[in-house]
Amino acid sequence: MRSRGAVRRLLATITVLITVGALAGCGGGAQSENTIRFALDWTPNTNHTGLFVAQQKGWFTDAGLDVQILPYNSTPPDTLVDSGNAEFGVSFQSSSVFAKAAGAQTVSVMAPLQHWATGIAVRADRPDITRPRDLDGKVYAGFGNPDSEATLRQIIRNDGGTGEFESVTLGTSAYEAVYSGEADFTVSFFAWEGIEAEHRGTPMTYFNYTDFGFPDAYALIIEGNRPWLEAHPEKADKFVAALHRGYTFAADHPEEAAQLLIQANPGAFSDEELVYESQRMLSADYMRDETGRVGWQTLEQWTGYSKFLFDHGLLTGPDGSPLTEEPDWSTYFTNEYLSGP
Repeated sequence: MRSRGAVRRLLATITVLITVGALAGCGGGAQSENTIRFALDWTPNTNHTGLFVAQQKGWFTDAGLDVQILPYNSTPPDTLVDSGNAEFGVSFQSSSVFAKAAGAQTVSVMAPLQHWATGIAVRADRPDITRPRDLDGKVYAGFGNPDSEATLRQIIRNDGGTGEFESVTLGTSAYEAVYSGEADFTVSFFAWEGIEAEHRGTPMTYFNYTDFGFPDAYALIIEGNRPWLEAHPEKADKFVAALHRGYTFAADHPEEAAQLLIQANPGAFSDEELVYESQRMLSADYMRDETGRVGWQTLEQWTGYSKFLFDHGLLTGPDGSPLTEEPDWSTYFTNEYLSGP
């Protein structure tokens, strides 16, 4: 997912137990048997458009569900969903693989973004950097997530470089570091930081991972708590159906969907045109698979990038030791709650 996902994982560690305990202890009395808690991974943005479309259109209410949207609070949705403090949440294939390898009781029920929506970003006025192999010896402004450096090294090597570069962890300041020339490259989400860079007059050049032999991955998934899904199949069916309807609407009607996102979050967006441009980009290039479907997942795609993480020794089990046996990737996702196109 975009680099925001890296920041979420980086910020999470210290606050996990405190936040989960707080969530468990508050609001419980206000929940009905039809309450479904959905954890956001960041402040509202176009990764969440389908959720807010379904909310604004009344599709959750029509299904008899009381959907409570939990704002981002530094604890990853993977953790909240695994612990049972949210029934569903936004995640990414990378985050989900790390969490499940470590024992999380989660499963991906839908993939709203079918492809990598992030890429390597450099300033467009750098004639010395025209392809990934030119990044050898340069400075990467990163986010501290465990997979980024291995991914970047592999892409650079696939392009004929050595994959050796300096890395500094800067979080969201990484973008400013590249814009100002203090760092040479970072990873940007095309449909947000990419558009922001254009709006601020800082043209960038991007290198797509898959253009250099790196496996594709789902940039955005929706995770569910597996024990809850098994115990509440009817409510799970209704929720995912309404949410799937929301994301399909966003793919089909980007202008109206962006407007609904803005209406649902008054004052959240200082640059509303960015929201419209972002949704148009996602709807055109990222939300449908090769058959035109929204949300569906395949074992082939789950395997490619996930196997890369396993083969490079990046995945650890519940005891913290590196995994020695490749997981069954088919257990990491399900399409059983999806229907129709």
